[in-house]
Amino acid sequence: MKKVLLLNGPNLNLLGTREPATYGSTTLADVEAMFTAEAARLGLAAECFQSNHEGALVDKIHETGRAFAAGESIGVVFNPGAYTHTSVALHDAIKGVGNLPVIETHISNVHQREAFRHHSYISPAAAGIVVGFGTDGYRLALLGLARKAGL
Repeated sequence: MKKVLLLNGPNLNLLGTREPATYGSTTLADVEAMFTAEAARLGLAAECFQSNHEGALVDKIHETGRAFAAGESIGVVFNPGAYTHTSVALHDAIKGVGNLPVIETHISNVHQREAFRHHSYISPAAAGIVVGFGTDGYRLALLGLARKAGL
């Protein structure tokens, strides 16, 4: 069974309690359960990983890039959180692992928020972008990724 990675960056472990007016009341555990169930429905094994540390996210992208090259993964649904706007390292990790499909995902519509959130270092390396659909965006990103994989 092929895998799909749900990757979440800094502060997403606070979902459900952090700024509920912006991010809603759904917890990260809720998101991971929904993602895992949707992946299973598509015949995929979900792996969920969250870190507040940039290097851990880079390492996970490298690992998944190797799995993709080996035909074991269809790609990544990635909410990089605040690293979206600051991390050349994450951009370079995605580009560096070759053709790994990464769908950049954001709960809020970052383009309606503070100006510093309007620029993404991840978008130029991403295969697609989903923003502004709340936590349903994770499901939409997974469906798009699965479609790209021919599932």
